Amino acid sequence: MAVGEGIFTSFFYIFTGAAAAATCAMFGRQPLLVAYIALGVLFGPHGLGLIQDVAPMADIATVGIIFLLFLLGLDMQPQALAAVFREAAPVTLASSLLFGLLGYLAALPFGFGHLESLVVGAAMMFSSTIIGIKLLPTTVLHHRHAGELMVGLLLMQDFIAIFVLMLLLAGEGGSVDLWRIARTLVAAPLLVGFCALAVRFALLPLFARFDRVSEYVFLLAIGWCLGVSELAALLGLSHEIGAFLAGITIATSPFAQYIALSLKPLRDFFLILFFFSIGARFDLALLPQVLAPALLLGVGMLLVKPVTFYLLLRKQSEHRRLAWDLGFRLGQISEFSLLIAFVAEANGLIGAAASLLIQAATLLTFLVSSYIVVFNFPNPIAPSERLRRD
Repeated sequence: MAVGEGIFTSFFYIFTGAAAAATCAMFGRQPLLVAYIALGVLFGPHGLGLIQDVAPMADIATVGIIFLLFLLGLDMQPQALAAVFREAAPVTLASSLLFGLLGYLAALPFGFGHLESLVVGAAMMFSSTIIGIKLLPTTVLHHRHAGELMVGLLLMQDFIAIFVLMLLLAGEGGSVDLWRIARTLVAAPLLVGFCALAVRFALLPLFARFDRVSEYVFLLAIGWCLGVSELAALLGLSHEIGAFLAGITIATSPFAQYIALSLKPLRDFFLILFFFSIGARFDLALLPQVLAPALLLGVGMLLVKPVTFYLLLRKQSEHRRLAWDLGFRLGQISEFSLLIAFVAEANGLIGAAASLLIQAATLLTFLVSSYIVVFNFPNPIAPSERLRRD
């Protein structure tokens, strides 16, 4: 079979299968990324074996992570960041430290090393933006204090996740290179300064002059994202960090939201490949080895996270009902945890078993938390008319 035919066949299995799996997920009121991961498990080398070589798909899928971080940077408005730090920082920092410590302590008794347990703990610190935002009614998200507070908490978690990823990307061969981290801290401000000058004197004038040609704006945005990503890699950072900085340096421009909207379909295309590749590497033979710690982590986070957020929010004088509402909406592990597992395993910081542990615990919380929110709190897809809110 020709190379092109092999790629076409793989794309056929992935995207036709994803369309069918996503349809089932929509009727079952499940997050779509769970469907993509399940499809990877089914079609991958450890399942039916329809796609034996996952490496090419995983390499292509990394572009989706680059676009994801670029769009994350685009959404971080400096004016909003100041308010976020004031209100959400204490809750986010305290909860993240607690969840990280619990994840670390839960992994140690099952034979994982200190570094692997630290990575597992780091993966437990975050809640799912996809579930949190998608299951929040639009009127609450945009017009009420609860929506502002949830966005603030998730945004602060994103900052911590970016920092964790920087540490993991500085690791290689099973250890963390402190010198590389130091270079990162020096190179990052230099790259930010360069990007700020380039945006002011080159990028924005080009956007303003040719803004009526949507194809050119789309192309220039992609070129800027990938160009800064490559420059970051040359400076000893990473493509992902470069993409994030590329996004945040144009977040205040009048074209930021248009760029974000135009790039989201492209990002979703590559993210389907990313989540499929995660599922395809899900070695079912290792599942019995991590089943007990995965259940402990998953169930533990489902129990601890809502209570922790409730207590911390109540301490900040938030209403009891709002505190429980946000606590349960944030009561799962994050899709960022899957990315942490992917990066840590790729850099040799954790083994396949630890990566599988993070993935299994994350998927468990996705499923259970979705059902808890859908059947008990106002959301756009509630089966009950009493709870359904668009």
